[in-house]
Amino acid sequence: MSPIKKVAVLSSGGDAPGMNAAIRAVVRGAIYNNLSVMGVMQGYHGLIQNNFIEMTSKSVSNIIQQGGTILKTARSQEFRTTEGRKIAFDNLQNNEIDALVVIGGDGTFTGARILSQEYNFPIVGIPGTIDNDLFGTDYTIGYDTALNTVVEAVDKIRDTASAHSRLFFIEVMGRDAGFLALRSGIASGAEAIMVPEIDTDYGRLDSFLRNSYKKEKSSSIVIVAEGEKMGGAIKIAEKVSNEHPDYDVRVTILGHVQRGGSPSAFDRVIASRMGVAAIEALLEDQKSIMIGMVNNEIVYVPFNKALKNKKPLNAKSLELIEILSI
Repeated sequence: MSPIKKVAVLSSGGDAPGMNAAIRAVVRGAIYNNLSVMGVMQGYHGLIQNNFIEMTSKSVSNIIQQGGTILKTARSQEFRTTEGRKIAFDNLQNNEIDALVVIGGDGTFTGARILSQEYNFPIVGIPGTIDNDLFGTDYTIGYDTALNTVVEAVDKIRDTASAHSRLFFIEVMGRDAGFLALRSGIASGAEAIMVPEIDTDYGRLDSFLRNSYKKEKSSSIVIVAEGEKMGGAIKIAEKVSNEHPDYDVRVTILGHVQRGGSPSAFDRVIASRMGVAAIEALLEDQKSIMIGMVNNEIVYVPFNKALKNKKPLNAKSLELIEILSI
């Protein structure tokens, strides 16, 4: 029988649609298993500040459809220090908390892994990031919603692109990963995409633009993943404008609109499944793992494995872009 009687849950790093659904599932999954639950406000910062609140079933009523996170989130430089983590652990002990569930991305899991190892403390992670860049899971919470947000925006931009025969470079989020750019590019019918995982040859883009213009396409959409390696949509657009004066070039940076909004049905379902699975994992004496989903089945992925390995981009999806842009 598991010695766990009381758990805490926090959200950390960038917010993602569906985090509230995951919080709801953790709280109600804990209560279902006769565990007490505390919420930690503002992530690891709140852990250090001893900002705990008691969570009940009513605490998470009517939040499954809300974007953001009711527990808030914050960056914490202090948690990166040994002294900061000691304060955080002492606060967990003083509040009689036996295990912790963290919702976030790789930065969140890096902190969780270190804390778990330093104090042999049970921590389970739930992947919540629109980037979908965590190894060991097909999907992260928030990715599907962000994807639909991007596609809806691109559809609207294409209307004006067609009306004015313009070439639009649309920059999407994803940090150093091109999953959002690739899938949204396919779904929105983009003529080209530029992602950091592939050493994008500007010559290929240049060749495409020359052929596209010769075919007299009324408009073109190029999806660009953000990040230093890509240089950003503005920089690429400036180069294209100089070399292709026949194109009427415009840039749209979608920015943080991709993080907001009510989560999709898909994100609500996987968040609910992962939240309950996190409690079940703790009751099975699991620690220092991420809850993942592979082929629609829940899996346990060690933090070390999730953080060490780079999630590959689907090569066949890249081929699709080239085939369908003809």
